[in-house]
Amino acid sequence: MQFADRLNNVETSAIRELFKLLGKPGIISFAGGFPDPAMFDVEGIKDASSKALNEEPGGALQYGATEGYQPLREQLSAFMVSKGASVAPQELIVTTGSQQALDLLGKTMISPGDKVIVEGPTFLATIQCFRLYGAQVISAPTDAHGVKTDELEKLMAEHQPKFVYLIPTFGNPSGALLSLARRRQVLEMAVKYQTLIVEDDPYGDLYFGEVPPPSLLALCDTVPGSRELLAHCGSLSKVLSPGLRIGWMIAPPALLANAVMCKQFSDAHTSTFAQATSAQYLMAGRMPATLANVRKVYGERAAAMGAALRRELGSAVAFEQPQGGLFFWARLTGEGGKIKDAGEFARKAIAQGVAFVPGAPFYAASPDMATFRLSFATADVSKIEEGMERLGRAI
Repeated sequence: MQFADRLNNVETSAIRELFKLLGKPGIISFAGGFPDPAMFDVEGIKDASSKALNEEPGGALQYGATEGYQPLREQLSAFMVSKGASVAPQELIVTTGSQQALDLLGKTMISPGDKVIVEGPTFLATIQCFRLYGAQVISAPTDAHGVKTDELEKLMAEHQPKFVYLIPTFGNPSGALLSLARRRQVLEMAVKYQTLIVEDDPYGDLYFGEVPPPSLLALCDTVPGSRELLAHCGSLSKVLSPGLRIGWMIAPPALLANAVMCKQFSDAHTSTFAQATSAQYLMAGRMPATLANVRKVYGERAAAMGAALRRELGSAVAFEQPQGGLFFWARLTGEGGKIKDAGEFARKAIAQGVAFVPGAPFYAASPDMATFRLSFATADVSKIEEGMERLGRAI
């Protein structure tokens, strides 16, 4: 059987391969990037789905517009406005998770051989998606405050990429928060080099203390000309339910129109039942309380993981305490003759009954083999502390 040549550009996710090792009884897993099911507002979603069926069953169960269910577009518009971004309903389309938005960007923007800049490290599925469409993916260096804008500008000037993909707020896997000054610099560079910036923002609402800087989208008004060069991808997966598969994309009109055309070919429209349920949920005004609860619980778990990492691994590991999101990004120092390869550490950790994800797959190029990702989202404080004890034994 002869498959498409584009499949030669991608390989099976190393993370999904790791999950095959997690069937061992008693494993404590920090490997996934999932929200905790205990955080789902089941009663609120039940009420919302009932209202969707009772009030407009045709809209919830019939075919719908590719652009999205209009009541949901209106609710998502209001949600974005509440976060400081001026967005009209017609300026966004609803996607089947934000992952589909990234796929649509690949379909509409990338021709084989085009260059795309991403952060190093970045979301693994993004690297795979862009490579599937033939992109040459270039990695921009990062630090604890996100992408290094001076290095990013050099890469933009040299490579003239089709677009730059960033997760500015609590990135996956880094957990980094791009500073306000750097956010403005990114928008200024978009205008200077006339290059599209793609802002992926699935974690921006999951902050634990101080509210993060405004999104790139919200800052566009302060940098003339930047709104026409920005695509923003959002999601309800991490704050409401990933099973609903509700995401959205805000983009310049021509890009949005082409994305709608490509979406027509792939799924016609996102589930109308899921959209109607989500619209009713947002209309009911339950999201603020849901977010407050999620922030509190995840904040406690992040604090517990940071304290336990310092206690159990000490100087053998270096990390920045995340201010939001779902992840710790850590680096083995090799101090005291201890392990410095995260792949080797992962194997030893599994033998001790604990799992995490080595960092190498998150790099488009030149991976740092000492890095690894831990998620604190699905384990309670007692499991986190026990898991860190096991990591201490493994190292």
